[in-house]
Amino acid sequence: MKKTVLYLVIAAFTVIGCSKTNEVTESGGGTGNPGGGPATCDTVKMKYSANVQPIIAANCYSCHGNGLSQNGVSLDSYAKVKQQVNNGKLMGVITHAPGYTPMPYGKAKMSDCDINKIRGWVNWGAPEN
Repeated sequence: MKKTVLYLVIAAFTVIGCSKTNEVTESGGGTGNPGGGPATCDTVKMKYSANVQPIIAANCYSCHGNGLSQNGVSLDSYAKVKQQVNNGKLMGVITHAPGYTPMPYGKAKMSDCDINKIRGWVNWGAPEN
């Protein structure tokens, strides 16, 4: 009986100790892990200029940046990205949610890490920082 309880306690601590709610594990490349392989994706306190804007530039600017505006959407400034956050379209298109045109258009979906970084920033209020 004592051994069973001990094993259950050890198992519980192992499960609790290995789970982290602020991190996502990702396999493969992407902006979150350029070298490939398993990596940790930090999504806490994302900053627009340091974290979000480089992802948007790499994945969206070919159609929606540098003065380009496909279907009336431009993402080359904080104000324009924030507009897409406020109307709910940014997360819908990058997560390929039903009812939204999947973005980047005609290309593979962004990495889970990049999507989760943007989601973390949006959930934090999408500040201009």
